[in-house]
Amino acid sequence: MSSTEPRRTALDAVHRALGATMTDFAGWDMPLRYGSEREEHLAVRTRAGLFDLSHMGEIAVTGPQAAALLNFALVGNIASVGVGRARYTMICQADGGILDDLIVYRLAETEYLVVANASNAQVVLDALTERAAGFDAEVRDDRDAYALLAVQGPQSPGILAALTDADLDGLKYYAGLPGTVAGVPALIARTGYTGEDGFELFVKPEHAVELWQALTKAGEGAGLVPCGLSCRDTLRLEAGMPLYGHELTAELTPFDAGLGRVVKFDKDGDFVGREALTEAAARAESSPPRVLVGLVAEGRRVPRAGFPVVADGAVIGEVTSGAPSPTLGKPIAMAYVEAAHAAPGTAGVGVDIRGSHEPYEVVALPFYKRRK
Repeated sequence: MSSTEPRRTALDAVHRALGATMTDFAGWDMPLRYGSEREEHLAVRTRAGLFDLSHMGEIAVTGPQAAALLNFALVGNIASVGVGRARYTMICQADGGILDDLIVYRLAETEYLVVANASNAQVVLDALTERAAGFDAEVRDDRDAYALLAVQGPQSPGILAALTDADLDGLKYYAGLPGTVAGVPALIARTGYTGEDGFELFVKPEHAVELWQALTKAGEGAGLVPCGLSCRDTLRLEAGMPLYGHELTAELTPFDAGLGRVVKFDKDGDFVGREALTEAAARAESSPPRVLVGLVAEGRRVPRAGFPVVADGAVIGEVTSGAPSPTLGKPIAMAYVEAAHAAPGTAGVGVDIRGSHEPYEVVALPFYKRRK
């Protein structure tokens, strides 16, 4: 197989049998949609959707100094994460630029699972391996050890409960516990990227198909549908969740992205980027960088990443993500804009869509919040 061939997940044949439109995403052949992306989106908002996320990058960090290594390599305080819990964090360059945003699960006292974005998995693996020098800890590429399925939406707890005796009620947001789902050993996590309640199931690739089929059957009465990456993008956009390569880049620090809270200066020891991030924090305090805001269209034209945001004929920012919002029924976007134009309701803001300045309303993020 040539290196240019996209990788296929353990569920590839299932997606094709379901008639999915496939696309190359970060070197993986992934389902974009099975039918209507709007229908898939609304199913997750109102019922439940089933996703194949096996392209995500799993990296195991183990050993006596695993916690110390992660505290040094990442910006968060990973040593303070309890066993069975997870934390959202970032890995930065020495200059403070974001290499990736991550979720780190503490599986045992000296065992962690780092989950990176598919497009950055190799970069994160290389950085962690390099930063592990001098620590009594092992960094292992576990991408081939896992398939990852996600069930998202208000009906997902009921669907999963029919297949497991794991304590789902006791499983908090940003936690993970080992269990059995439909007879398959799994790490059951509650960390979604859709704005809905839901679960991620890390399993061995050889168990992926039987688990997919069991979930599909259990979800029949609840309106569960298979969902592709296209609706995953509109769901996370409505929920105001950043996507690497759009809202987060190596040119931005966590403070530029409005996510300075993930940087923990009070943890023990040094960490990569500490000095640069200390300066970035001070800079953000004295002269606020561009602010990430929500934009809602007054018209029908859809803004796309890279489109200029304008006010009074001048460019004041740039769209990072844009799409039609199935929930709001209007086009929406996230954009970095100058602080003077960032307040919700700021008048006179528009997006330059191919030479035409389309009016947009500045709103606070997220666009959508689920009812608890």
